[in-house]
Amino acid sequence: MAESVTIARPYAEALFRAAKESGNLAKWAEQVTSLALVAANPEVRLAIGDPNVAAPQLVDLFRSACGTAVDTELANFIQLLSNNDRLGLLPEIGALYESYKRAEEGTKQAEIISAFPIDDNQVKALLPQLEAVFKTRLETSVTVNSALIGGIKVIVGDQMLDASVRGKLDAMATALNH
Repeated sequence: MAESVTIARPYAEALFRAAKESGNLAKWAEQVTSLALVAANPEVRLAIGDPNVAAPQLVDLFRSACGTAVDTELANFIQLLSNNDRLGLLPEIGALYESYKRAEEGTKQAEIISAFPIDDNQVKALLPQLEAVFKTRLETSVTVNSALIGGIKVIVGDQMLDASVRGKLDAMATALNH
């Protein structure tokens, strides 16, 4: 995994620079996400690894799978990846591109883990408080984990805010054992 990210990084950086120069960060982010989803498909992964499938066939496969969503520059990028046997790295390239885009926009991804389902209004009400704690703009995703018993846990990069009942119980248990 780490090796594939290392190999994907220069491609993602070059793609990000090209998107930034053209002023199309958001548009290219959508297209790169589409390409990454196609590359992550198990059947496509088999085709990428199949020595009987030629590079031009793979390029055509990606273009047809994404339809008109891919513009000329990205079509050329697909061709470059195909020529270098790197189409399988598209999921990593997509993730790196997204992280570069967020850094450029000054935002980070926050994963909110809640003991109970949270609706959009509750997330919107919580967001300013979380942005104050983490000192950055946040884009959120919410998952439910009933093992938390109550409250939430928020993960932003390598930082974590644990305001869950499970976290408090674990902290109490640690304190009592020491």
